[in-house]
Amino acid sequence: MTGFVNAHTHLYSGLFPYGVPAPEPAPTSFPEILERLWWRLDRALDEESLRAAARVYVAHAIAAGTSALIDHHESPEFIEGSLEVVADAAEEFGMPMLVTYGATERNGGRAEARRGLAECERFLTTNQRPRVRGLVGVHAAFTVSDETLVEAADLARRHETVLHLHVAEDAVDVADAKRRGYDGVVDRLLCLNALPEGSILAHGVHLTAAEVRRVDERGGWLVQNPRSNENNGVGYPVALAAASRVALGTDGFPSDGAQEAEALERLAREHGDDPRRAAGRKSASAALFAACFGDEPVSTASPIDDDAMAEIEHEAHRQAARLAKRMEVF
Repeated sequence: MTGFVNAHTHLYSGLFPYGVPAPEPAPTSFPEILERLWWRLDRALDEESLRAAARVYVAHAIAAGTSALIDHHESPEFIEGSLEVVADAAEEFGMPMLVTYGATERNGGRAEARRGLAECERFLTTNQRPRVRGLVGVHAAFTVSDETLVEAADLARRHETVLHLHVAEDAVDVADAKRRGYDGVVDRLLCLNALPEGSILAHGVHLTAAEVRRVDERGGWLVQNPRSNENNGVGYPVALAAASRVALGTDGFPSDGAQEAEALERLAREHGDDPRRAAGRKSASAALFAACFGDEPVSTASPIDDDAMAEIEHEAHRQAARLAKRMEVF
């Protein structure tokens, strides 16, 4: 793959630049950003708005030189069939993609988590798209019980795939693991045997070097998301320097590898990280994708002409307005 492989993103965020309002007053912490913006937005998604979000995100990813995406999806009011919508957008434009649903208990408890895992399993079982394959997902460790983590890992092993989840993006995840009696998030995953070999852990901002090495020993991948971490004020993942497998993602920011790499270099210098070593995370993303996909996907992505892009963006504006209204009640 010669273009940027985005190792962790959220296609459902694609409508945000087209008129979805930011919360007022502005959130003052990461949990507030989640609760007042992203968790309201994902609950408001329906099939129409998700399709528009996925199509505009993929179209702009192609325009920015992206050659593959690893998507982590959530739409709690539209779970069953949601991965079909996301996968269709990738297949329509010839974009290779790995996709999963991030199971969570934050809205409907264990029943909601089971539905999310069932959507992962349904897609893993029925998907026939040559350029798209499924993974098993959990939203974030602090939003699920131990039972859900165990079930997710078991499902991944049964289907010979990996688990993709957010880990230690904010200190709240670490505090939650400790309240449950573990030393931290990684200790929780390992004690539960919930870290299948090769799994994808997004962020890792609040992991220690010792925790990163434990992930490394299990063949796990960590994915740094510089622009998102800076925007959300959660910190810089200094400990990722202790890992041998670190990839680069955008966490819902536009899939522009050049912008992400520039942010990575600047932030690495500011935090005493070796910029040359950090720069290797961009190329490592292709190795991560290949390890999970299993062989070389055939990309047919090509530049989208102006008329087609205008149609895609027109629908994005229309659906963003719908989504904004739905967010008022979610």
